[in-house]
Amino acid sequence: MKTASSVVDVVARIPDGASLMIGGFMGGGSPHGLIDEILRQRKGSLTIIANDTAKPGFGIGKMIDAGLVKKVVTSHIGTNPRTQALMLDGSLEVELVPQGTLAERIRSGGFGLGGVLTPTGVGTLVAQGKQTMNIDGREFLVETALKADFALIAAKRADYDGNLEYALTARNFNPLMAMAGGITIAEVEQIVPVGSIAPDVVVTPGVLVHFLVRRPRA
Repeated sequence: MKTASSVVDVVARIPDGASLMIGGFMGGGSPHGLIDEILRQRKGSLTIIANDTAKPGFGIGKMIDAGLVKKVVTSHIGTNPRTQALMLDGSLEVELVPQGTLAERIRSGGFGLGGVLTPTGVGTLVAQGKQTMNIDGREFLVETALKADFALIAAKRADYDGNLEYALTARNFNPLMAMAGGITIAEVEQIVPVGSIAPDVVVTPGVLVHFLVRRPRA
């Protein structure tokens, strides 16, 4: 049985220097309440694994603006000029990963696999320094699994066992990251009695969720 935790207390568990997976796509499906509390508590030297860094003043972009992030592993930074500028002046380390490869590396981490073989990036800068394998005459990159100390995800509803239901495209990276975080913190709109969420709409089972926090009202 899980009850709603204080966002202040949950974020206090995150140490400086932690690695965080943060769900969402351009801020859609991101845990904005958790992000805001990270800013308030000034957690720093963070490694962020996410699809993108949103834009200045929004979502993960707020953390970039505040100088709390030392490294990002992401599929693109094209919508955040601040991330680009920090990468170019050397104050932020950016590892760019093709989006499908990023998703599969996270999935591999959650499933206990060592990584994934992919042809994406063969013969490009993406392949520099990486192991390759030839299978049936075709070259593949060995892309290692990704895990994080914490996974910060957003969902529509949870029950008191922590089973999660997502809304529409808010599923994006959230279910994958729920499996690949050492500690998974889910920010939800509602917490309902067990049985209120039909089993066939549960995407993330409660066994993967360590803490629930309620999403702040807009």
